[in-house]
Amino acid sequence: MDTDLHSDLNLRSPQRQLIELRMEHADLDNLIDRAVEQAPVDDLSLRRLKKRRLMLRDRIARREAEIDPPEPA
Repeated sequence: MDTDLHSDLNLRSPQRQLIELRMEHADLDNLIDRAVEQAPVDDLSLRRLKKRRLMLRDRIARREAEIDPPEPA
């Protein structure tokens, strides 16, 4: 039973969440690259993808700061 609980905690760890956010960001990068190569480009969809990617980048930065807080000046 402890092993199951430990596995669940590992899946929810900040490090694991950071990995998942980075993977999702990379997937969006690829999706955006493919969308740009298509003709004609659906501007609305492309803007939505880029907005989602930016939101993910912000979440990644916050998670990184939680895991490894910056040193005080």
